[in-house]
Amino acid sequence: MTRPENLSAVAAELNALPGVEVHHEDAVGRLVAVLEAESVRAEADGLRRIKTVPGVLMAEMVFHYFEDDDEVLSELPPEIAALPGLDANACQ
Repeated sequence: MTRPENLSAVAAELNALPGVEVHHEDAVGRLVAVLEAESVRAEADGLRRIKTVPGVLMAEMVFHYFEDDDEVLSELPPEIAALPGLDANACQ
């Protein structure tokens, strides 16, 4: 999410990030981007990078899928659990 007047600049910055591709933009400032990452930890790092892009007001992971990820987690990694707005208890 960004302000409408920042939409083009934010989309360009996001598209410049490794593994990130913006697939949709709308007039009110919403963007939909795909983040490709090798692991859950790399995914969390990618989301952090997205959140630091100038003009990004809010960024949240809506869906994720790892086809070949053999890592099994019994709890959220600390760096993911510490993300603002995440209720780690709701994930158990």
